[in-house]
Amino acid sequence: MIKFIIRICLTAAIFMFVLPQIPGIHFHGHFSTALLMSIAFGIASFLVDLITMAISTMLTISTLGLALLVLIPLWAIGFWILPAVALKVTADFMPSNLTVEGWMPAILGGLVLLVVNAATGRQLTQKS
Repeated sequence: MIKFIIRICLTAAIFMFVLPQIPGIHFHGHFSTALLMSIAFGIASFLVDLITMAISTMLTISTLGLALLVLIPLWAIGFWILPAVALKVTADFMPSNLTVEGWMPAILGGLVLLVVNAATGRQLTQKS
């Protein structure tokens, strides 16, 4: 539970201080709003991953595995796009608190969130 709270607080700090430094991303609110945004981003990220896995599974089953010839290289090259999509979804559901103007700022913000969440996830699991 502590790991979850630390990750949510770090993501909220990123929403408040780091993402507004990227041209095209604007955050409006206080730390409580940032906490809400980090929870919404986590839910959006989970849903984007779930939808991506469902589509990949359906394509793989319907083509008897031939879609894996395309899907595996696509995932290896484009896994960093999923946090950008989750960031855009979060911004679309909470437009008064977060504004993302275009895909380039979303990709840069998604990369920041991906790197920080990957680093904290690895670091937090090694300590316990």
